[in-house]
Amino acid sequence: MALRQIRLDGDDILRKKCKEVKEMNERTKTLIADMLDTMYDAGGVGLAAPQVGVLKRIVVIDIDYENPYDNPYVLINPVIIEKEGEQCGDEGCLSIPGKVAEVTRPERVVVKFLNGDMEEVTLEATDLFARAICHELDHLDGVLYKDIAEGPLRDAEAPEEEEE
Repeated sequence: MALRQIRLDGDDILRKKCKEVKEMNERTKTLIADMLDTMYDAGGVGLAAPQVGVLKRIVVIDIDYENPYDNPYVLINPVIIEKEGEQCGDEGCLSIPGKVAEVTRPERVVVKFLNGDMEEVTLEATDLFARAICHELDHLDGVLYKDIAEGPLRDAEAPEEEEE
């Protein structure tokens, strides 16, 4: 398909609430394929439709670094119905390139969504997958990880300073 431009922090579209997808059509199928291509090209593990300038409740996620393209998840109109536990760690975002910050997310989530065939699916996710789901779903409501970070943004490449 095609690569789309990733919208960067400061773009107003990243702060808007997305609309539900009512039906699958060719435009939506093309959007999903383009989102996957864009995510893989940028080296991300997830991408939400507003990050490519489309206000639809769609996210794509693939946390399998060893086999990219093999089993991506397409979540349409996703809703988290259960949260459990807590994990804290660095998060980054394709819309805030080169930066990370510490964010606390649930250790486990259960999410209900429609897949690419508009079939309802309920899925349990833990660890990085749970973090990615929470991060991407925040995008659908205009929330960026920096809004809930527990500290300032810092350079992704900066090594931890050693204590003296």
